[in-house]
Parts: sequence; C-alpha cells; structure tokens
Amino acid sequence: MMNVWGMTDIGLVRRENQDSYAVHTDEKTGFTICVVCDGMGGPVGGKLASQLAVDTFLTSCKKHLRRDMSARDVREVAEAAVTEANSTIYQRACSEGLRGMGTTLVSAIAWEQQALLSNVGDSRAYVLRTGSGISRVTKDHSFVERLVDRGDITAEEARIHPNRNLITRALGPDDGPDPLSDSYLVELEPGDYLLLCTDGLVETATDAEMEREIRTGDDDTCLDRLLEIAKSQGAPDNVTAVLLRQQ
Repeated sequence: MMNVWGMTDIGLVRRENQDSYAVHTDEKTGFTICVVCDGMGGPVGGKLASQLAVDTFLTSCKKHLRRDMSARDVREVAEAAVTEANSTIYQRACSEGLRGMGTTLVSAIAWEQQALLSNVGDSRAYVLRTGSGISRVTKDHSFVERLVDRGDITAEEARIHPNRNLITRALGPDDGPDPLSDSYLVELEPGDYLLLCTDGLVETATDAEMEREIRTGDDDTCLDRLLEIAKSQGAPDNVTAVLLRQQ
C-alpha cells in the first residue's frame, strides 16, 4: 500500500484555481489511484474541464479495477479512463458552448510494488528512489519538449522559455480515436516516492529543490514546503501536487 498526500493552491496571481486532483485507496482491491489535472479554456472552461477529467478518470478506474489484474490489464483500464474523460469534456463543451476547453492529466495507479503512470499534456510524474536522485518519468506533450528533443534548447532553458505553456496534447478539445495518453510502468521499493504535479510547481521549483524537500523533514509537511518555494518565486500559476510513498 501507499501513503498519499495532496495539495492544491491558487497561487499568487491567478483569480481562480483551475487545477483539480483526487486520491483514492481501495483496500479491497489493493489499488491506490491518484490523478492531477490542470485546466485551460477561460475562467469557466478550465475549472470545469479539470474537474470533469478528475471525476471521470477516478470513477472509471474504480469501476473497472479488480484484484489480481496484470500490468497490461491496468494499463488498459487507465487508457480507457483517459478516453472516457476526454469524451466527457468534449461533449460537455459542445453542449455548453465551451468549445476548446481542455485539461492536462497525470495519474498513478499503484498496487503491490509497482505503479502505472499516465500523462497527457505537461503535468508531470517524478520518481525518487531510495539511494538515488529524483528523475522525471513522464514526457511533456509540449512545444518546448520538442525543442529539447531536437537539441535546440536545454531542459533548463525550457523552464523559462516564453512558449513553455504551449502544449501539443490535451483532454477535451477533440474527440478523436487516437491514443491520448502515454503510460509508464514503474517498479517500487519500500521508501520510494512518486510525485505528480502541475506546471505551477515545475516552473517555480527545481528538481533539486523538490528532491531536497522530499528527502528532508516530515512527509506530512513536504507539499506545504514545496508550495512555499513556489510562492517565494511568485507562484504565477495554480500549484497542485500529490506525493505517494511506497510502504
């Protein structure tokens, strides 16, 4: 099982928090489900899109996850939940005149000593293993990530690039059949951590700062300390994070 902590904050600039998150542990099936979303599409659309994605993803996973599933089965459940969330947002946008609203998504479905991580957009998942440093698991679907892949800029330059918020994939704007999410299976040892977060944290706290706060101090206050770092850097965006620790 996993220990789980979560937090979301409006930050210091935005008028509304358009991030959403949820965590759920099912003792009967042994699964822990966590999902973090960062909405876009105006003051109404962004908040609605992220909440719809969180609610739909969580409900779908809870409905279909069963004890003793293989990793492939869990991946299929996660992919179906992402697809359902995308359709739900798209249909709601069409019916309420909010075309173009959407959201990122990063999720973790953890069981036994492994986790299936999924992402759409630029919300991220990191792993911090016992005896080693922090490393990003997910790959951003963003304009600057393409520049990094081509060698045009470095990862550090991407953090401050003027187009760093342009994402190339999101839930909601389209209702196509193509695969939306990328998935990663991570093996976990006791004491390992997973961190899911929106770009509001990534753009204000370095990987080294995130590692330091996870490694040191009390787990119960880790996310509060990360939020303070974000606010010390102006917190121009909403900040949301979920921290998981393998028991």
